[in-house]
Amino acid sequence: MKRSLLTLTLILASLAPSALHAAPKGNNVLNLKESITDDAIIYPESFETDARKLLESWYMKNYTDTDDRYRTSGNPATTDAVIRQRLADLPTVIDMPFNQIVRSYIDRYMERGRPLVASLLGLGTYYMPIFEQALEAEQLPLELKYLPVIESALDPNAVSRSGAGGLWQFMPAAAKGYDLEISSLVDERRDPYRSSQKAARMLHDLYDTYGDWSLAIAAYNCGPGAVNKALRRAGGDPKKHDFWSIYEYLSPETRGYVPMFIAANYVMNYYKEHNISPVLPTRPLVTDTVGISSRVHFDQISKVLDIPKEELRILNPQFRADIIPGSPSRQYMLILPTQQIQAYIMSEDEIMAYDAAKYARRVEAEPGDMPEDSVPALDDVDEELLVATRAAVEDDDEAAPNAGPVQANGITPKRRTITHTVASGETISDIAARYEVRVSDIRAWNSLRRNAVRTGQKLRIETSVANAAQQAAPAKTQKPGSANATPTKTTAKTPAKTTTKAPAKTTATKAAAAKPVTHTIKNGESLTTIAKKYGVTVDALRKANGMTGDAIRAGKTLKIPAKGAAASSGSKSKATSSKKKSSTKKKASKKR
Repeated sequence: MKRSLLTLTLILASLAPSALHAAPKGNNVLNLKESITDDAIIYPESFETDARKLLESWYMKNYTDTDDRYRTSGNPATTDAVIRQRLADLPTVIDMPFNQIVRSYIDRYMERGRPLVASLLGLGTYYMPIFEQALEAEQLPLELKYLPVIESALDPNAVSRSGAGGLWQFMPAAAKGYDLEISSLVDERRDPYRSSQKAARMLHDLYDTYGDWSLAIAAYNCGPGAVNKALRRAGGDPKKHDFWSIYEYLSPETRGYVPMFIAANYVMNYYKEHNISPVLPTRPLVTDTVGISSRVHFDQISKVLDIPKEELRILNPQFRADIIPGSPSRQYMLILPTQQIQAYIMSEDEIMAYDAAKYARRVEAEPGDMPEDSVPALDDVDEELLVATRAAVEDDDEAAPNAGPVQANGITPKRRTITHTVASGETISDIAARYEVRVSDIRAWNSLRRNAVRTGQKLRIETSVANAAQQAAPAKTQKPGSANATPTKTTAKTPAKTTTKAPAKTTATKAAAAKPVTHTIKNGESLTTIAKKYGVTVDALRKANGMTGDAIRAGKTLKIPAKGAAASSGSKSKATSSKKKSSTKKKASKKR
């Protein structure tokens, strides 16, 4: 029986974690924290940070100054007793015990991680006051400000393999639980101020749960569930346990978390003793915030205030796409150097107006619409290419009258750009119908954000060559006294006594006849019924609208030609036809 018990004891001993070395006889929870060892230490992702990239960042180049001491001077030999005493001398509330595991992390920082420490010291001049402010607000120990050192290496854009993000490495679920916004445009885990406030709140809650800082810090890393599970496996009274007493029941990643936190406190306080470059700020970076209630792009702020865009990104890493999606219902805080805050407030209207069309959000669209910034400016059109394209299409007998765009620059064959002056009472819909284009096209061509137009406004219109010529024709007859007006036969034969009245009457008649008339096709209508309604021929109706057949559809707008003639031919509309000819045309129309 005794032999069996001895065998069972040996088997259980062999199943114990081989990496953990048993404490000497007489050790208990109180001294385990100093005697525990582990040969299977896992270093976190923060050790893999590209230190050179951090050192060469915009902030480090513009606000700090470093030397090569960390590279040229080696790490002096330091005994365990010296490190133990230095840890004991730190003015901290949280215990900083020394053991072999803590020493391994200190050596990693001070030997292979020397460039990383140099960059952490430089970035700390900006971030540490922010962390301290958040911890003070929750009345927490200030040594917790070094948690982001091991979490993210002070990189607000850091994202772990598990999806944790930001300086404090919040998981998405935890971040949303503490009311941090995460979207395609905004990730408040990267906001130094907001994330620090929420991390301090979370640490406060964890300490209230466990009553021990080592357990609260471990739970911050792996979650309360993993810590509770380790406490259950360790047995006994949970209130009498700390991190070191449940060490072997935690995951390998979490086992190193508290030792590395202790090492970070040591490194950030005793770097000079290990010949690490003391990174000093060359000029203070004092910041303030301003509320933004409108959508604005970093480019607009950068151009108007003459602030480097990289500086805006460093100060506001929470805006993932350089866009602040402010609105009247949701205000976002923009961090700027203090001296720029007043400049922003004074120039806000100018900032919002800078390239407004380029940065405006598209709120409505129709099939075939081009974004405003992709519409070529009139000066950008290759006129020679345009003329050659038109000539080629016009020579092609098989080309459809209403052929769509064929050029990469968006110019349609058989079309040209003209300028239209908005008349009194004219709407954008009227103009679109007149030139047979869409309202959305007119808005795009003229960078209009609304459908409103004003009298006298000049609008750029791209329309067919024939349509442009026809619409421009009435303008030539509006001024009887113009030198470019074409005299009619009636004017030439009018006696001298009636010369002043006859031209005016004839011009008024022509202007009335040339006034554009459009008709929107209703269900059940045909070309014949529409022609009868306006007293024109079906042939004239087809010709005025570039049609080859009689097919029409409801909702389409037709241009109605002048009575008794094809609206597209100016010479045929002159007063040379007699009333008899006009009557004959009407009879022919009735026979159809």
